Amino acid sequence: MAQQEEEWFSTWFDSPYYHILYNNRDMQEAQHFMDRLLAYLHAKPHERILDLACGQGRHSIYINQKGYDVTGIDLSAKSIAYARQFTTPRLHFALHDMRQVYRPEYFDFVLNLFTSFGYFENETENVVALAATAKSLKPGGKLVIDFMNTDKIIDNLVAEEEKEVRGINFRITRGVENGFIVKTIRFSDEGRDCQYEERVRALRQEDFMDYFKMVQLRLVDVFGDYTLRPFVRETSDRMIFVLKK
Repeated sequence: MAQQEEEWFSTWFDSPYYHILYNNRDMQEAQHFMDRLLAYLHAKPHERILDLACGQGRHSIYINQKGYDVTGIDLSAKSIAYARQFTTPRLHFALHDMRQVYRPEYFDFVLNLFTSFGYFENETENVVALAATAKSLKPGGKLVIDFMNTDKIIDNLVAEEEKEVRGINFRITRGVENGFIVKTIRFSDEGRDCQYEERVRALRQEDFMDYFKMVQLRLVDVFGDYTLRPFVRETSDRMIFVLKK
């Protein structure tokens, strides 16, 4: 797809600076969340799990270590190249665009975790991606989408911030533009000035509900944080949707 060259995520996620900036993400919190989620889903070892937008695969690896058959897919060629070193007979990685069906009616569960949705400039493509994802599920299979609580994020947006990581001073600005939460990241390294952008559509619960109807997924639960407490629009950190095909 020629259009990928212009999409922010295809350059930023393939950049080494993305991994430098976010190298301190709390893996322990993520693992506790995945433990709770898998217990809640009653996932069985023989069932197949798709990690949609898996990045370098660390969550896929962890879920696989818990005994599950896992496939991780992502649009970042460098991330998938890195992840593939961990391949086993029950852990696979593939370069794939979520707007296209990966394996029809193959997976028992699809997990889309840590706000890995809403990146596309054209809103229709979110629905296309969701429809393609639904087609990868077996009938009766479940999809989990973990997204930020957009209202709370916007209310608490830090407009400017500086962060030094590995000797690089990242200057970060945040704002809301044309229905997107936009984060601009500027820094200099080895004499070069660099700038990247993250653009995530400011989707709210009602937007997702419209999407789910369009692709005929039934909402089972909405959780509001990684301990799986119920979603409360005013106070929850996350919107974690559990859907059934």
